Amino acid sequence: MQNISAYGWMLWDGFFMTVLIAVTSFAIALFFGLIAAYAKLTRSKIVNFIASCYTVIIRGIPEYVLLLILYFQGAQLLAFIISLWAEPQGFIEISPFMAGCLTLGFVYGAYATEAFRGGFQAIPKGQIEAAYACGMSRWLVGWRILIPQMWRFSLPALGNIWMVLLKSTAIVSLIGLEELARKSRIAAGATRDPLTFYSIAALIYLGLTAISILLIRYLEHKSHPDRRKGYN
Repeated sequence: MQNISAYGWMLWDGFFMTVLIAVTSFAIALFFGLIAAYAKLTRSKIVNFIASCYTVIIRGIPEYVLLLILYFQGAQLLAFIISLWAEPQGFIEISPFMAGCLTLGFVYGAYATEAFRGGFQAIPKGQIEAAYACGMSRWLVGWRILIPQMWRFSLPALGNIWMVLLKSTAIVSLIGLEELARKSRIAAGATRDPLTFYSIAALIYLGLTAISILLIRYLEHKSHPDRRKGYN
């Protein structure tokens, strides 16, 4: 108990950093997923090919490798892209937080792409044709017909992606970002009591997963009005 009282604050800080990384990365993943899913459903072969390359290549490369590439070479790549339009001012640096979130968001955006694409394709085409026949604009059809139903069909897959991403935040400790896994390792090394602190970290991850499951079930319940009665 003495070790926990002395180093428990580190796990608390690591917990908040883990949640922040997960939420930020998931938001980035949803952004990339929506864009790539729309691109894969367009009639343009070039756009479709680019989106397909994104999902195939990113899902085929380990997160570890992508994280190291982005963290150590991302600054040079960003400087090169900026130099195409203007002269870079000063030194460009990518922080561990930015590198970690962008990597996880980019990787899981490839998985979200397929979830969104499946959600869009599950929508009956007759509803879209009926909406256009009623005089609805393209934007209104997307906002009132496509997005709500796509979200409902994609939610189970997105929930699984979120829970896997939540545990994958531990990988960012490799580049020095002090989230829960790294904080528990520091505390374990300082106290020479790895069992206690790794067990606490495992319980925290388990608690986050349990809360996520409950939240996902609630969102699924809210997105299916026909299931609200008799929901357990």
